[in-house]
Amino acid sequence: MSISNQRASVLTGLIAAQNTVQHPRILVVGCGRGIEAAVLAQDLGADVIGLDLDPCFDPEAVRYARLVTGDATALEFDDGVFNIVYSYHALEHIPDYHKALEEMHRVLLKGGVWCIGTPNRARLVGYVGGNSTWREKFVWNWADWRMRLTGRFRNEQGAHAGYTSKELNEILLRHFSRVDEVTSDYYIRLYQRRKAVVSVLISSGLGRFLFPSVYFMGRK
Repeated sequence: MSISNQRASVLTGLIAAQNTVQHPRILVVGCGRGIEAAVLAQDLGADVIGLDLDPCFDPEAVRYARLVTGDATALEFDDGVFNIVYSYHALEHIPDYHKALEEMHRVLLKGGVWCIGTPNRARLVGYVGGNSTWREKFVWNWADWRMRLTGRFRNEQGAHAGYTSKELNEILLRHFSRVDEVTSDYYIRLYQRRKAVVSVLISSGLGRFLFPSVYFMGRK
């Protein structure tokens, strides 16, 4: 039996295009239940460690990846031991996110690939995909807009805000010398059947407000 997650599979494809190592060693920072870590292990034939503060791991995911409890700002790994570092929907929850990025940089091999994504703080609507109910999505979006309208739509004020493309780019440039945004590539791959519509959103600039997440990749 295999485990699947559409978002993780699309990102795996982007990572595979950059990775040149067979059976790479991957660290997933802020792995949640471990589903994405399991997909990376399957799709890349990789040795994957997923790390999260909350050890609420999916029993099926544990079959494919080693899932452990740990602090992103104090990784218990030696320098330069991972070929790939991956993190999604985690950075915005870490108060000392610069320390977490410093640690990700430290454990990544020279020439290694990193992939980091967060919610898009400029989005008009979020929580589009996933298995959540329409009621849950409405409640979450309403909560976002309440904080936005009161000027509190920021991570440090308790909002599930994330970062704008510009904000995340500037943050990442403080830790990595090569930073490439792959948000457009991601959504074109994710919505292959609506590629023309996605291309219009990208070329018109509307994607900046309609894409719920932003993604960046690079090398150490």
